[in-house]
Amino acid sequence: MSRAARPWLLGLVAWAAVIFTLSSFPNPPGPRVTEPRAVVAHVAFYAVLGYLAVRWLAAWRGTAGLPVAAAAWLLAVAYGISDEVHQAFVPNRHASALDVLADAAGAALGVALGTRHAARQVPRLSRTAAPRDPAPNRPAR
Repeated sequence: MSRAARPWLLGLVAWAAVIFTLSSFPNPPGPRVTEPRAVVAHVAFYAVLGYLAVRWLAAWRGTAGLPVAAAAWLLAVAYGISDEVHQAFVPNRHASALDVLADAAGAALGVALGTRHAARQVPRLSRTAAPRDPAPNRPAR
């Protein structure tokens, strides 16, 4: 794994641990599932997860294209599904398909933002890209 990818992977794993920890509370602080603030919280948490996932994959692969974005989104959504399964085993918590939808929407937002940011850095990420000649039509001296 490239040096550029390591900090993004560390951030991704740390953020996933934060989500897991918050999901482990039997009586979580904050809004209940039916409140709009709960949906906003899911979107926000998974936007960060999606952003970190796409930045890690883009740094690792050296590209920020559609396949990387799709893989990052699928990774974040799969984590959201696994988090809902985890919550089904926590007292006073339950799994919710609506939470997964909010997670998926947040992940899409984060992936879109992360892809845009990573695309700006593609020349720095790519090890095999040859430098462009700034003046290809200029006569040699």
